[in-house]
Amino acid sequence: MKSIGLTGGIGMGKSSATEILRGRGVSVVDTDLLARELTEPGQPALEEIQRSFGPAILDSQGRLRRDELARRVFSEPNEREKLEHVLHPRIRAAWQSQLAKWRAESRPLAVVAIPLLFETGAQAEFDAALCIACSAGTQLSRLAVRGWSPEHIQQRIRAQWPIERKMAASDYVVWTEGPLAVHAAQLECVLTSVAWRL
Repeated sequence: MKSIGLTGGIGMGKSSATEILRGRGVSVVDTDLLARELTEPGQPALEEIQRSFGPAILDSQGRLRRDELARRVFSEPNEREKLEHVLHPRIRAAWQSQLAKWRAESRPLAVVAIPLLFETGAQAEFDAALCIACSAGTQLSRLAVRGWSPEHIQQRIRAQWPIERKMAASDYVVWTEGPLAVHAAQLECVLTSVAWRL
């Protein structure tokens, strides 16, 4: 089985890329979804987060207050490191386990979407790295629609490598300025290249 680590800047089109790939029949793991599953009530990770950040990090029903957690971790690097210490090993173990299952099933290709692919050194576990990118102006416009303040947007962007560095470190880049049809066509070219190259 061939494997691709998919990354990119926040708001640059990673979710759209994974949807397109799934529609193409590709096996996809989205680590953002894994992080949500791992922080559901009753999960050990949520209990550890509560111990690290205090009871106020949960709402009255025992669910994670994601907005509050984001406010804290993106405004203070030490807080973000505490969260990453809890989540990153669990997330990595989850996607590694899924890849192992798919290999046992002899699936031809799998993609794992990891926003911090390079920052966590995970790229070494994949046959190729794919970066989803767009211009800074388009990124800011997309993030503003989410209702985030300019300060929060910049905090999120600074928490990752600059997109130019991610692009330079990747084997493939898909540029998402245009319509989804163009996005999909670029991904199709990547899939064809990976099939022949590896």
